[in-house]
Order: sequence, then structure tokens, then C-alpha cells
Amino acid sequence: MASEASDALAFIVTVAVSMFVWGVPGNQVAAASVRGITTALEVLIIVFGAILLLNALKESGAISTIRQGFTDISPDRRVQAIIICWLFGSFIEGASGWGTPAAIVAPLLVAIGFPAMASVVVALIIQSTPVSFGAVGTPILIGVESGLGESALVHETAASLGVTYDAYVRSIGGEVAIIHGIVGLFIPLIMVTMLTTFFGKNKSITEGLAVWPFAIFAGLAFTVPYALVANILGPEFPSLFGGLIGLAIVIPAAKKGFLIPKTTWDFDSKNNWDPEWVGRLKVENVKPPRKISPAMAWMPYVIVGVILVLTRVNALPFGDWLKVVKINVTELFGTSISFSSTPLHLPGTILIFVSIIVYFMHQMKPQEYKTAVKESFGTVVSAAPALLFAVPMVQVFLNSGVNSSGYESMPIVLAESVSALLGDNWPAVAPAIGALGAFVAGSNTISNMMFSLFQFGVADNIGVTASTVVALQAVGGAAGNMICVHNVVAASAAAGLLGKEGLIIRKTIIPTVFYVFFAGGVGFIFLNGIGFNLGTIMVAIVLIGIIFAFMKGSKKRKELDQTNRAA
Repeated sequence: MASEASDALAFIVTVAVSMFVWGVPGNQVAAASVRGITTALEVLIIVFGAILLLNALKESGAISTIRQGFTDISPDRRVQAIIICWLFGSFIEGASGWGTPAAIVAPLLVAIGFPAMASVVVALIIQSTPVSFGAVGTPILIGVESGLGESALVHETAASLGVTYDAYVRSIGGEVAIIHGIVGLFIPLIMVTMLTTFFGKNKSITEGLAVWPFAIFAGLAFTVPYALVANILGPEFPSLFGGLIGLAIVIPAAKKGFLIPKTTWDFDSKNNWDPEWVGRLKVENVKPPRKISPAMAWMPYVIVGVILVLTRVNALPFGDWLKVVKINVTELFGTSISFSSTPLHLPGTILIFVSIIVYFMHQMKPQEYKTAVKESFGTVVSAAPALLFAVPMVQVFLNSGVNSSGYESMPIVLAESVSALLGDNWPAVAPAIGALGAFVAGSNTISNMMFSLFQFGVADNIGVTASTVVALQAVGGAAGNMICVHNVVAASAAAGLLGKEGLIIRKTIIPTVFYVFFAGGVGFIFLNGIGFNLGTIMVAIVLIGIIFAFMKGSKKRKELDQTNRAA
């Protein structure tokens, strides 16, 4: 309730400032609010479809099959964390988004023997690289597109480059994937290092670093196809396909022991765990209602991917077929604000359709599907208030350029003030603004809605490529999900760990700082080149640290192997 009240208060304050300080007419505020509500409803359909498909698979017994498959791959907890969190979690992020991966993989890790707090921490760490393309591209296709869409300057920039606005937004998605690909490559290693440092018997950072060859291999197995898909197929598919391709590459390699240390790492005996690590979740090996083969368990997600590709590739007619049903509103309340929606083309509609396929494919009982619908509806209802206040607030914020005060819109005024303060160094801190937005708003999508135009304005003021600065915003907004209170609470509750949110955030802020710092340096170099500049210094600091970590990890690996041979 407190969260809902704060969202409502933020909306009221934004409306008051826009009307009484900026002098925005009431009809402009009302039109912007209605547009925000329609966008929020589209997002809620996506969330409902994603959660419904997941719950249908849970009720059918398919999730049980998927979970068992993971436990049979390797006894090494570091390897299990990488495969389940980094690869399976990224895949779930691509299909569902909205904190779903952490809420799924955290209890899954508890079920196979991880401490509850360790499960939540590592599950939250992967709420970074795949997030920009979560829920089949929502943070880019709705977040960035809505955030920039009201600015004539953005449309003029796209036209000057000889591309449509839609193509311009998709090109930003391509840049986002490249930056994520560079920074996210090291997330699996950071994840296992956090695991061994905070939750291992020896509290050893080097025991995590010892698995660095496998961690980097798993990083590449996801980030390379992820970046390629983003730049070839578009923002809908990178996390979805990157996770699937990564699983297909890494699981067979792990089964053969490829790059895995000979010494298996495990937690200490449960009797020696810190009581703060233990949650209330009781793991029960409940027999699934029916036996689902691995192929049939994964098939619904394969179908989702195929349908999304067929309906998103412009050269094919399927997308146009779904766009026949179109809701189009122009000059709402006598303003220039317009919006359109193609409900059958929404990813959420496709996810709902596939959940119906699951009902027949897995021979579910009517009561099982009814339970899945009921649980999914409950999740959406709990998420709705925040979206129904936050998204209209952002639209009022963005559409404040029509006013009697003579001011530019709120994001442009902010951009001019900040660019004057930081000047050419702004790109180095642009990801931190995105992360702050996600932390406050609870969503990468809303952070992008709120700050994309602001970031574009700063870039325009300091004379650098605006698409890259907006990409840095999206990257930072994704990284902020590691400390986003909404995600922390959801993952903790799913793992049965209550009242420990502060302790968890104090741990996940470490990889968050790494992410925004490294991304800021990379983005600065993209814009200014390698030389004696702030970006080069930032990247050099990170690379020196990584090389040192590899050396320490290799040394520890040799020591453990020698001890293992002697034993």
C-alpha cells in the first residue's frame, strides 16, 4: 500500500508542477495521462501473458521436468548457479521480464540445496544484462520508444539519418546489446565470486575466481548470440534466443567437464549456515501431475520464439495479419497527442495464445488451467497500481513542452541544467542515471520512459551521438534491476526469505556499481575514442582488475588441483 501511495503522490505532484509551474493546459495533461494509461494496459497484457504461460507450465508439470534437468548436469554449485541463473534466468527474462527470473530461479536454487539468501543474491545479479530485452523487448520497444516519441528533435534526427523513427529506436537496441555484451560478459564470474565470498565455508573470493575459464565461456555463449540477434532480428529476441543458444552450448560442455575445475565446490553443512541465510521455504518433492518429457516441457517456449520471429520480420506477412485489428486515436482532447494499439500483435497476446496450446499439448485438466489463470491475474492486479500511476506520470512529464510559461519540456530543462554542470563528461555517468531510475521506479521500462528524452537532450547539448547516450541509459536502467526494491522483495518472498532486503541490496549493489562504472567507461570511449580521457581511465581500471582476478583464480585453481591429486 505504501508503494501505491507513493506512486499516486508522484503522479499528483507531477501534474501539479506541469499545470501550475509549467503552465501546461488541462486538456494536454489529461491527454498525456490517458496515453499513459493505454501504454500501462499494454504492459499489463504482456505481464499477464508471460506469467500465465509460466504458471500453465508449472501446473502441467513441465517446470518440474525443467528443474530436474538442471540438477543432473554438474554437482559443482558454481556451475549450477551459472547455468540456472545466467542462462536459464536470461531466457526467462527474455520471455517474461518484470522480475520473473529472480522469482523463478531463487526458489529453484533453494530446491537443489542453496541457502535462501545466496539464491536470492545470485538470482538478482542476472537481473542486468538480459533485462533491456526482457518481456520480448518491452524496455526498448515501449520504454525507449515512448520516452523519445513525443520529441520533434528525435524524429528530425532519425530523418536526417535516412531512417524511420521505428528503425532508429531499433538501432538504439543494437547499441544497447553491444555495450551489454562487453560488460555482461563478466557477470557470471562476478556472480560465482559473490557466492563463494559471502556464502562459502572459507569465505574465499579466489574459490569463485578459480572457475573463471568456464564463467567467461558461459558469458560468451550468451552475449555473442545476444548481440548478433539484437542487431539482426531486433529488440524482441536477444535475451530469449541468447538464453536458449547459451543453454544449448553450455549444458553439453558442462556435462563433459569442459573448463570446469577438477575440485568440486559446495556449501558447508547446513548446520553451519548463518541463520540469516535460511528462509521459510520448505522444499517438498511433490510429484508432478503428469510426466512431461524435456522436449515437450521446452516446446512452448520454442513455439513462442518461432511465432515472435514470424510476426516481427517485416519481409513476412504474418505481422501485418495481426495488425489488422488496430485502435487508433488522434488529437486526443483537442491536443496533438495521439496513440495507436494493435492488440493481436502484442507479445502478451501471443503468450496467452501459447498458454492455451499448452493446455491441449500437455493434456491439462480444466481446474489446472483455471488455477494458472487465477494466480497470473493476482500477480497482474498487484503490479497494476504502480504502472497505472507511474506510466501516466511519465507521459505528463514528457508532454510538458506545450505550455504558457515558455519553458521547454521538463526533460529538456533537466538536460540543459545537467549538461551545463557536467559537460562533456556526462556519458560516463549516464548509466548511473538509468540505474537510479530503475531503483526508484522499480522498472527498466519506466526508467527508460522517464529519462530517455532527458539523456537525448544532454547528448544534443554536448554535441555527441544521442543514440549512444540513450543506449547507456537503457544499459544502466537494466543494471538498476539488481537493487530494485520490487525485484528484491519478489525474489526474497519466492525463496521464503523475509525482512532481509537491506542485507541483500548491500550485496547486489557491488555488481551494480561495477556495471554502471564499466558501461560508462565503454560508452565514453565509443563517443570519444581511446586516448588520455576519463573513459579510457575507467575501462583501464576495470581491465586491470579483471586481469588480476584471472591471475589469482588461475593460481587458486592450480592449488586446488594439486590438493585434489595429493588426496
